[in-house]
Amino acid sequence: MQNRKIVITDGPGTGKSSIVKHLEQHGYPCLHEVSREITATAQKEGISQLFLEKPILFSEKLLEARKNQYQQALLAQEPVIFFDRGLPDIVAYMDYFNTDYPEKFTVACKESRYDDIFLLPPWKEIYQTDNERYETFEQAKLIHNFLKKAYITYGYSPIEVPFGAIENRSNFILNKLHA
Repeated sequence: MQNRKIVITDGPGTGKSSIVKHLEQHGYPCLHEVSREITATAQKEGISQLFLEKPILFSEKLLEARKNQYQQALLAQEPVIFFDRGLPDIVAYMDYFNTDYPEKFTVACKESRYDDIFLLPPWKEIYQTDNERYETFEQAKLIHNFLKKAYITYGYSPIEVPFGAIENRSNFILNKLHA
């Protein structure tokens, strides 16, 4: 059975993970963001911000983890699977930081295709920084632009999710999928 692979993405602090958790609580299979785990592991090893200190190593770890998630989704029997971020996010962040990267990143984005992309724009009223989220709101807006550009570059037409309560935003996504 071919399932639909749906990415929910955007810059930091836009409500992605809350929406993914909400969808999961309502019975939808979801694959969660892995960058926080990678960052937390590096911090335990004495590297405060792996992405800033060793961006290619961080991005390679993300690439491996997200490719594993993609393979996991291919094997799943569910008709729809949600991803908290996709492979093009990695390239978008490296582009944002003006980091040169090997071709394997773009190849992965071209080979592992998603069905729909939902983009959550920066929302100042809910934006917060924390131990792993160090970007300012202004940086989050720039990251949004890089993410949108990356998905468009790889042939997607991202659907922008309007501001609102988590349930309303989740319903917007589900309604678009069933339209």
